[in-house]
Amino acid sequence: MPSAPFSAPRAAAAASGPTVAIDIGGTKIAGALVHPDGTMTATTRRPTPRGTDADGVMAAVAEVVADLSASPLWASAERCGIGSAGPVDTSRGTVSPVNIGAWRDFPVQERVVAELAARGADLPTVLAGDGVAMTAAEHWLGAARGHANALCMVVSTGVGGGLILNNQLHPGPTGNAGHIGHISVAFDGEPCVCGGHGCVESIASGTAIARWALEQGWTPSDTAAGGERDATAAGVAAAAVEGDPIALAAFDRAGRALAAAIAATATLVETDITVIGGGVAAAGDTLFAPIRRHLAAYATLSFVKDIQVVPAMLGTHAGLIGAAAAATMLLPSPSSQPSAS
Repeated sequence: MPSAPFSAPRAAAAASGPTVAIDIGGTKIAGALVHPDGTMTATTRRPTPRGTDADGVMAAVAEVVADLSASPLWASAERCGIGSAGPVDTSRGTVSPVNIGAWRDFPVQERVVAELAARGADLPTVLAGDGVAMTAAEHWLGAARGHANALCMVVSTGVGGGLILNNQLHPGPTGNAGHIGHISVAFDGEPCVCGGHGCVESIASGTAIARWALEQGWTPSDTAAGGERDATAAGVAAAAVEGDPIALAAFDRAGRALAAAIAATATLVETDITVIGGGVAAAGDTLFAPIRRHLAAYATLSFVKDIQVVPAMLGTHAGLIGAAAAATMLLPSPSSQPSAS
């Protein structure tokens, strides 16, 4: 059962205007005006530029802001939320996305604030990593709605996440709290790209699942389109559904790593639900069944043994909704701000 009544992001009920939401990823840069009920208008997107410099990528963000500013509701916007692939440092307003090579310690928050001001919108602005944004979205309108303490995870090319504690988004000082992908769950595990060993990401990411299966001798099957072989985690998942023992073992291994990290997090901060989204979660029970099975062996204390593990609900909308939800949860209500004298 939910641990507390649902409450909308702070100030949402009182706010009458929309939130400017910007979602920055390695494939696309999207924008929308997100309203207090979660509906979106003026949605727009640009492909993330490749082979350009930092200003070239920022130009695409500026185009998204320009599109949004053409909306008749632009003048009523009350805040802005930026969700970005990481690493992020929200204390400095900078991002260094793994999948946007041109941005290293890029001051995206400062640059977006300048773009907003240039179009007549002097708005308070928040930067959130994509895992934290997804967490805010799922708590507002998704699978964590009604839960006061939740862990939300994105299991994709990497593994990220965020925390809701006592009905509040908990991003931490630099915006990276809840980054469960870099909890070590294998003492003698292989090196991780972060410099650690045995991290969840090095075992349970889509990249890691596919790599391990191939190393164990799994052979991808031909896909229906053009006879190409699908050597991704999606291909491993399809093989697991057909009963391939190596594919099943790859997902069992990933599920065990995720279960260990979920149990550790729940034991530390008493979360009562874990919401999992991202491309690997699309495998459904192929991923969720081993997580739940192994969780029974890791989450044994009375206050964590009933933790739920459920799929995310918001899918591709989580980035924009999450950017808006993070801004609404982390910024003070306009009515609480001092008026100009």
